[in-house]
Order: sequence, then structure tokens, then C-alpha cells
Amino acid sequence: MTRHRLLLGLLALVLATAASTTLLARAGARPDPCVVKGERAEAREALVTGSGTQVLVIGDSYSVGAGVLPEESWPVRLPGRVRVDGFSGSGFSRGASGCGDVSYATRAAAAAGSARAGLARADLVVVEGGLNDADQPGADLEAGFVRLVEVLDGRPALVVGPPPAPRLPYDDVAAVDAALTRLAAVHGTAYLSMLDVELTYQQDRLHPDAAGQRVFGDRVAAQVRSLLTTGSRPRP
Repeated sequence: MTRHRLLLGLLALVLATAASTTLLARAGARPDPCVVKGERAEAREALVTGSGTQVLVIGDSYSVGAGVLPEESWPVRLPGRVRVDGFSGSGFSRGASGCGDVSYATRAAAAAGSARAGLARADLVVVEGGLNDADQPGADLEAGFVRLVEVLDGRPALVVGPPPAPRLPYDDVAAVDAALTRLAAVHGTAYLSMLDVELTYQQDRLHPDAAGQRVFGDRVAAQVRSLLTTGSRPRP
């Protein structure tokens, strides 16, 4: 009997230890980064600012405002009624993100069928990014750009290139800027190079801080105003 009770006690101890380990593992488990990025994207999309001309921003973590408050992200500086479709880590290339195909062209196609995103109602589409394409094959960047142009189907657009983030090799960023400059010229798309912009960054040396976001946003806003005044017209 004593031996039987001892065995039962040991079994209970093992089960309790296993259960505690499972609970601790669950409590300490890190959330899926792609799920987190998706939630942040949805939260940023819910913030619609301004009024008047419809502007849709498609971009990466800069558009989402990674590391700052959503209301401190650069798209709030733009004129018009601004909606943001941002996803951290995404780019022109299909393989830019580790979260599957969340490339700009793919998301633009999804936005075309979304009443909330309102691509069909956009008077101007601002496409921002390129940093996440710095380590992608040039052919993939070009293919992604061409797909994006096809999806936009003649809608007025402004492509905003990558800034010289200190964390990335300058030559890699400059190569993306050169490729986007060439592609925009070939396809008749307005292009704003950010290669010479001076931003202040967070500790990661990749994402702008709140002040850097303001500088970035004001520079894009000036170009948007110019396009809305002289280059683009509201779609019927």
C-alpha cells in the first residue's frame, strides 16, 4: 500500500510539473510576428485623417509608424482624406516579406475590391518603400513594380523611394533608388527620391523617430500638393 501511494504521488508530481512547464511555455511564448504585423496594419488602416481629396497610401513599416504612435506616422502630414494600407517588412518584391506575398501589387489588388481601402475612389495613390527590397534580386523588384502599375490601371500615383537608413548599406539603398527612378520614368509614374533626406532615427537605426516621421511626411506632402494641383485630377 505504501509503495502504491508512493507511485501515485510521484505520478501526480510528474503530471503537475509537466502542466506547469506547459503553462510557462505558453505564457512565455512569443506571438507570431506576422500576426502582430497584421494587427498593426489593421490598427493603422483604421486611422483615417483629413478631408477632401481621396489619398491612399500603400507602404511598409514607415507608413504604419513602427515604433511611434499611429498619429505620429508620416501619412498624417499629407493633404486630403488619407487612408493607409501599410504592412511592416513589405516591399515591391514578392519575397521582401517573410509573411508571404504581401507585396504592394498584391495588396493593391486586394484594395481594389475593398470598400474600406477605397482604391477605386482614390484620387492619388502614394506608394512608399524600397528598404525591404534592398536584399532582393533586381528582377523581382522590377517585376513587382510592373505588376503594381498594372493593378493601378492608370490611376494617378506617386512612388516614394527609400531613405538612407543607417542600418542598411548605403550602396544597396542607392541601387533600389536608381532602379525605382528608372522604372518610374519608363512607366510614366511620378517618383520622389528620398536618398538625400536627413532623418532622425530610433535606436534600431532603421525606423524614423517622431521627428523623423514629420520630416519624411512634410517632404512627401509637398510633392502630393504639387501633383494634386497640377498633375492629377479626381476620378469620376
